[in-house]
Amino acid sequence: MAATLESILTKVRRYNPQADTDLLRRAHAYAAEKHAGQTRRTGEPYIQHPVEVVDILAGLEMDTPGLAAGFLHDVIEDCGVSREQLAHEFGDEIAGLVDGVTKLKLADFERRDPEAAHAAQSAREAAAAGKDGELKPDPRRKKRIETHHSADNLRKILLAMARDLRVMVIKLGDRLHNMRTLNGLPEERRKKVAAETMQIFAPLAHRLGIWQVKWLLEDLAFKYLFPDEYQVVTERVSRTRREREKDIRDAITRLKACFEEAGIEAEIQGRPKHLWSIYNKMRKQELDFDDIYDLIALRVITNTVGDCYNALGIVHEVWLPIPGKFDDYIAKRKSNLYQSLHTKVYGPRGEPLEVQIRTWDMHRVAEFGIAAHWAYKEQGEQARAGADFDRKMAFLRQQLFDWQQDNQGSTEFIRSVVSDLFTDQVFVFTPKGDVIDLPAGATPVDFAYRIHTDMGEHTAAAKVNGRIVPLSYTFKNGDICSIVTRPAANPSLDWLSFVKTSHARSKIKAHFRKLRYAENLARGRELLHEEAVRVGLPHDLARDTKRLLNIAQALNKASVEDLYAAIGFGDVALGVVINRLRAERAEQDEGEIKIGRKPSGQGKLSIAPGGVDDVAIARAKCCLPLPGDGVVGYVSRGKGMLLHREGCSNVSNFREREPERLVEIDWQAGDGARFETGIVIETVDRVGLLRDVTEIFSENRTNILGIHTRSNKQAGTALLRIDFESPSVEHINMLLLKLHALDDLLAMHRLGVGAEEPTLPSRTP
Repeated sequence: MAATLESILTKVRRYNPQADTDLLRRAHAYAAEKHAGQTRRTGEPYIQHPVEVVDILAGLEMDTPGLAAGFLHDVIEDCGVSREQLAHEFGDEIAGLVDGVTKLKLADFERRDPEAAHAAQSAREAAAAGKDGELKPDPRRKKRIETHHSADNLRKILLAMARDLRVMVIKLGDRLHNMRTLNGLPEERRKKVAAETMQIFAPLAHRLGIWQVKWLLEDLAFKYLFPDEYQVVTERVSRTRREREKDIRDAITRLKACFEEAGIEAEIQGRPKHLWSIYNKMRKQELDFDDIYDLIALRVITNTVGDCYNALGIVHEVWLPIPGKFDDYIAKRKSNLYQSLHTKVYGPRGEPLEVQIRTWDMHRVAEFGIAAHWAYKEQGEQARAGADFDRKMAFLRQQLFDWQQDNQGSTEFIRSVVSDLFTDQVFVFTPKGDVIDLPAGATPVDFAYRIHTDMGEHTAAAKVNGRIVPLSYTFKNGDICSIVTRPAANPSLDWLSFVKTSHARSKIKAHFRKLRYAENLARGRELLHEEAVRVGLPHDLARDTKRLLNIAQALNKASVEDLYAAIGFGDVALGVVINRLRAERAEQDEGEIKIGRKPSGQGKLSIAPGGVDDVAIARAKCCLPLPGDGVVGYVSRGKGMLLHREGCSNVSNFREREPERLVEIDWQAGDGARFETGIVIETVDRVGLLRDVTEIFSENRTNILGIHTRSNKQAGTALLRIDFESPSVEHINMLLLKLHALDDLLAMHRLGVGAEEPTLPSRTP
């Protein structure tokens, strides 16, 4: 039956008699007015969607501002209402919630017309490369575009959650109703929305403790993602329902009699397993449906914690407990505040039966998760739930902000969220009793960085359950961990081989990058100043921070320091910066062109590969120049002209001994020309490193000529020399920029001028 305003108000009064129903009526009327004339794809009036969303939120016992925001959650996006107008009508709190939900909806993991965006990008690339004709879409590029888009939207969702968790609860209500009405969408779109729901929204509902929304989202997504399997499971569950219902009635009757005899007041409910969990168990354990016996469970709800443990004793008296199948989540509460006793026993017919035992307050939190908190606050029960809730949720908020700061690359960001948020977890206690949730397999180093970055940076040892353990120790549920820190302690590269959280991994890598950054910054500054003096530029020009900042920004560097560091890394050619400084000077000199002047006073020579005036031209192997580099030609004896990069040590020698043989060159390469060049990468050694590096070259249509690697097992690092073909400096700079997105990268430079060559064998032809 469709929800109505009156049915919602009745539901709200039941759990919150103090609710401001006048506010809810005003919000409903305002939304109905703004959505007048709008319909959904299913054909129903649009206002029914926010009404159904609020009905879901009322089922979660959401507070009054959250319910009002539920009525209004689409008016900014779909009705042209501004945040300021909404704040004037309903106050800043409600306007802020609606604005937060709107920012999620504008992205909502959906690229508007992705094919058009991809085609436009391909056309721009073809124009830049001078290619004509029809282009075939590259599915790998499309995947990368969508990955980057999804990462940006994940950041928006996590940031909105960190600011006000109610935003995500409203969004979950919105997503649940959309999932219930997916039939109005084309099949491809239905599958995409279902996949997003399964991968993102259901796990977020789990993290926020909203169990009833989680399993509804999973079952609805299951229906559209795997329709055949969904149909099979549904039919089999239906065929055995009558038999299972009889078993559960018999179990409840027997248990009630035992509770009454012991004087325990308790409500006993049957809880069927939802369809997705049944299918998952069949798939993961390779079981047939007939081999799954625990399709039902009992839930016992008591008045006190003491009654929970008394009830557990009675359950174990009535039915034989299965060894190793007991968990006490009352004593070791989960980080999403969930509490219950879980036990599995051999039930009435000797088949496994799961029993959950909790108090009514625990049941409220288990069903509604964090949404239960706001009803407490509104009823003036802050002392009972608020302080404890805020303390626990601080860890979740901090983790959300950590994800924003730690992960800049799109692929790495999504990978880190999946690993940290959506995988199996282990729950570890601090010495003060706070619960820290970490991915399964996490270590004391992960724990230390989760508490505070400074603690992670100076971790010297760890105690688990009062005993010193290795930093690589793998946590078990319920462990109590304390970290021993020392001011002189610093991260070690070998930590990267066992840490599990993206936050810890990112901070460890940042520590080593910072060390290399300072070293390369100083080196880059020295190289630039020396080269500027050598080519005769004024001493103050290479130290003019205003001009250098303009050059840095033109080369996609945020600051002059980043420019120096890039020169030191070798991913910005020294000659490029010198040429730009020369251009700055040329503009200063009232249009007098001094760039490209030889000592003899001749002008710059414009050439194309292949020769000029019957003189053969070749690239010097010592510095491997490319079109776009500052290039100097050396007229050799009997071998034609050799092209060198500005800054090459051989050019310095020629200027001292044979300046008359040097010619300033304006090198224009022909269309489609490719030239051999190379780079050297220093990185943290790991499995899959070479695959990740070569994938970047493949995605950018770059032909690799040869690769040579060398590992330093003691330091945990690796050196890679990659020889490849490149048409220009712009192309190689683009590759270097993408390679810098690899989190494991410690240093990188292009072969030739600007960095010392590592001891690596050259590629053999």
